[in-house]
Amino acid sequence: MKVAVLYEINKPLVIEEVTLPPLKYGQVLVKLKTSGLCHKQLEEMTGKRGHDPFLPHLLGHEGAGIVKDIGPGVSFVNKGDHVVLGWMKGKGINSEPPEYTNGRNKLNAGWITTFNEYGIYSENRVTSIKKEMPFDVACLLGCAVTTGYGVVNRIAKMESRKKVAVFGIGGIGLNVVQWASVRGATHVIAVDLRNDKLELARRIGATHVINAGNEHAVDAVRTITDGGADYVFEAAGNIHVMEQAYEATNGKGLTVLMGVPKKEDKLCIDPIPLYLGRRITGCHGGDTVKDEDIPLAVDLYLQGKLKLNELITERIHLSGINEAFQRMKEGKIVGRSIIEFERSSPD
Repeated sequence: MKVAVLYEINKPLVIEEVTLPPLKYGQVLVKLKTSGLCHKQLEEMTGKRGHDPFLPHLLGHEGAGIVKDIGPGVSFVNKGDHVVLGWMKGKGINSEPPEYTNGRNKLNAGWITTFNEYGIYSENRVTSIKKEMPFDVACLLGCAVTTGYGVVNRIAKMESRKKVAVFGIGGIGLNVVQWASVRGATHVIAVDLRNDKLELARRIGATHVINAGNEHAVDAVRTITDGGADYVFEAAGNIHVMEQAYEATNGKGLTVLMGVPKKEDKLCIDPIPLYLGRRITGCHGGDTVKDEDIPLAVDLYLQGKLKLNELITERIHLSGINEAFQRMKEGKIVGRSIIEFERSSPD
């Protein structure tokens, strides 16, 4: 099978052939149909979080495909199931990670990688879905969509009829916008530097948009909300944006930090509002309960209540993955790039 391997930081991924090992206890073999490209992988490729002790390794953490075989002990999925692959744990066995090799090097993989035509996964990273669900949008449920759901509903426990602001309209930010709208927010304010991202945010639920390059974002949010938003979500991974999100939160409101800053960055905020009722928290994958949240998202999509097609900016073949990440790095990708493994190669 073909896979994309990261050998060196700040170097292109290498596409090469890998042989699948036999399945072990609790493992599941999946033929991938699609995978999303998440900004998290770009952070890994550029060393944003520091030294990577696991090189060389495979990448990717949101995918969809068909179960081709199951190992001993597996009981939550069956051969032929359509499944979503994600990094959060669900029901089932937490097996050993697979041991891939290209004949020269051991290739680390961990429990979830999706930039590969086939993959061996721990049972608890595999979630069965209805076969009516298209694979292209199903892969988004492995990270971006369900993280957005969890941030709004599990971390913030957002009440309806509230005022919301989202700073940073990338993959996660877009889905926070959408879930806040589905939850019944009266105001959903999208804040970003790019008009194309803000326009997409409008299409999936934003009531107001602010281009932070043209106006002072904190002042604009306070004006629209008459004093600050009840819930402010930060998804930019930038310390200064995190501080702005905190400042845009009203006196009894909640700031939720989602973006991942550089390792050495430190947050500087005024603590006094915390004494008076303002709150701030972080999140880890939105506390997603994948065995509940993924089927819910599937149902809402099939009912026409969740917009997922709009989130896909481009569809590529695995061979075009480096060019897609370069476009992401240059800010040319508005929504998600999707690998379609059966798509014809441009080569």
